[in-house]
Amino acid sequence: MTSRQDAHPASAKWYDRRDSVFIEFCVVDSKNVKVTFDKTKCTFSCVGGTDNVKHDNEIELFDAIDQSESKHKRTDRSVMCYLRKAQPGKSWPRLTKEKVQPRWVSLDFNNWKQWEDDSEEEMGNFDQFSDMMNNMGGDDFQPDLDGDDDDSADSDDEKMPDLETN
Repeated sequence: MTSRQDAHPASAKWYDRRDSVFIEFCVVDSKNVKVTFDKTKCTFSCVGGTDNVKHDNEIELFDAIDQSESKHKRTDRSVMCYLRKAQPGKSWPRLTKEKVQPRWVSLDFNNWKQWEDDSEEEMGNFDQFSDMMNNMGGDDFQPDLDGDDDDSADSDDEKMPDLETN
């Protein structure tokens, strides 16, 4: 994690997925963007903002990536990097090789998901289960909240309308 004397590191957010890691360098109106991927390193540089501030970031990555499959895309607000993991399915507990991450790196909580204990099939089943629960209604499912195994009407149910009208 180094930066050149005349440049400042850009702030970055990252998140982990089963087969990839995403890093978003948050630089508005970036120009002269240069991103390079090595097996265990990602470097980023650009000029950004109305003040044309020079940014320079170098990240020693937690684990190896497939640099030929890794890409980046520039938008008006940031530069998003897609890093293809060399070992898909292996969770990255942090972005950097060092246990202490630099101040300019943070987790992207909006995109973070706990996946390391789930297989793709289990996630598909969970999504189907969620859809089923959301679509349930009416008489399809009536939980027995009071624990009675008795199907007879509860005498309190008849008194409730009287309470509401008073």
